[in-house]
Order: sequence, then C-alpha cells, then structure tokens
Amino acid sequence: MRTLNEFERYVIEDKGTERPFSGEYYLHNAEGVYCCRKCDAPLYLSEHKFHAHCGWPAFDDEIPGAVARHTDADGRRVEIVCASCGGHLGHVFEGEYLTEKNLRHCVNSVSMVFKSREEMEMGQETMSVNRPAANAYATFGAGCFWCVEAIFLALKGVVSVKPGYAGGRAADANYQRVCDGDTGHAEVVHIEYQPEEVSFETLLEVFFQSHDPTTLNRQGNDVGTQYRSAIFAHNEQQAEAATKAIDALTEEGAFDSPIVTEVVAFDEFYPAEDYHHDYFARNGEQRYCALVVKPKVEKFKKAFASLLK
Repeated sequence: MRTLNEFERYVIEDKGTERPFSGEYYLHNAEGVYCCRKCDAPLYLSEHKFHAHCGWPAFDDEIPGAVARHTDADGRRVEIVCASCGGHLGHVFEGEYLTEKNLRHCVNSVSMVFKSREEMEMGQETMSVNRPAANAYATFGAGCFWCVEAIFLALKGVVSVKPGYAGGRAADANYQRVCDGDTGHAEVVHIEYQPEEVSFETLLEVFFQSHDPTTLNRQGNDVGTQYRSAIFAHNEQQAEAATKAIDALTEEGAFDSPIVTEVVAFDEFYPAEDYHHDYFARNGEQRYCALVVKPKVEKFKKAFASLLK
C-alpha cells in the first residue's frame, strides 16, 4: 500500500477533487495502464482513454471488476472508487454520447499512477519476486463487531481489522442510530490483509465457522438487521468465491438450517467510534466480553491454531 501525501489523501481518502486542467494525466496519451495510486490495482487501459475537454482524464471503459460505483454524497452523481481499496477516483456519467460507448469516467489524475506497457511487461517478473503483492480488503458482517474483530486480528496475514458499518447512508453511520436497527447498516469488520499470506477463501472459512450464518438478522441474543450475516464483496472474484463457498457448505450439509448470508457489492465502509476499536482486548473482563466474546475467540483459536499469528 503506497504512502500518500497530504493532497493525495485529500482526494483519495477524503473524496476531494483536483483543479480542472491541472492533473498530469489530463492530456496524457502514452500506451499502458492506469493504476490506483493507493493500492496499485490496474484500473484503465490506455485505449479506454479519450479527450473529453472536461479538465480531467476521461475513460469510456474500465478493466473488468476494477471500479466500483455508488451514489455520491450529493445524492445525484455516481461516484467511482477503486474496487480493491475503496480509494476515490471521481465520477461516472452516461448519456453524453462523447464516444460510442456513451460513458465517461471522469477521474482525478492524482488518484492514479501510469505504467507503460514496457514497465508492465518487463516488470511483472521482478515485481512478483522482489515486491510483495498489494494488500487486499475484505468486509464481513457476522454479528457484534467486538467479537469478529478479535477473531480476525489473530490471523496471520491480517494487517488490520476495523469495526464499523456498511450497507446504509453516511448520515446514519453511528452506533446509536445503527442500534435502532432501521438504518440499513450492518455491523461489520473491514479487514486489510496480505493475499500472499492468507487467501480470501481462508477468510471466508473463518467467517463461516465463527458465527451462525443460518439465523436471519441475529446472532445469539443480538437481534436486528444490524447483526445480519453479510459479505460485502470488493470485486467480482470475491463475490464468486463467496457464492461458491455457500454452495459448497449447502451441498455438504454443514449446517442444519439453510444459510441466509447475503452477498452484496461493497459500497462504503464507515469506521465505528474510537471506543469500539480493540474493544475485547481493552475490555476483556466486561460481562458481554467475558460471557460471549471470549468463548467464541477461544473456540476459534483452537480450531484454527495453525493460522494464528
């Protein structure tokens, strides 16, 4: 994951916008690939780029599965983000008839880095040998995030686990509102992991074995839509892997009741309030942690001993 400077953070993480006609790739026309500046994931090919006279780089197509869409905070436009890390790219527009594809990805130059075809072709072997793969992200809802955070933090290859909310609007993404159960959010953990150390399939295995995926909108005594079992897929590969895992568990009869886990596209993650982070580690003697979280964590560590840090 690349370290960002202040302006890059403003655009990529805080969803800002660079000044029109100021970006280095506005009139750029070399052959190659435009990648995410934050995580290095390939986003657009040079043949997707066209001159739209809008002040920002424009593309009328994307690399399949590379870009995610969701409604912008203004409620009108469609924001585009890197499907791998969620970094803000810009906005996408339809109906302008600027190219045959009738699509314009309006992207901030600062959100991207360009790699020539020679760099991509000649550097692949060197990168795979000398440089670790870019970190990836997974987002799961499996009941109270205090428990789920503690479980995934113990896995080798997991860089960080952040508790928070997904599935609803930013305006309602706070613990008090989410606990009402009517905001559309699920309590989730947002996991950054190293794919060369732990696969997404392994994360799925831990996910399904660390909660009950057959109870609709509840985990034990925690009841409400915010406690639903959910996988927020960051790309098509994650969605396919999740569906395949559910089909396999169903065919094996792994659970007595049908799996109700929902698989939906990742939209946005809203971090939980500071006091929720590392909650079990800091509040192990608290009644809920001692009676609910601790037994689950100990059961997980026994079942997955070979995968622990």
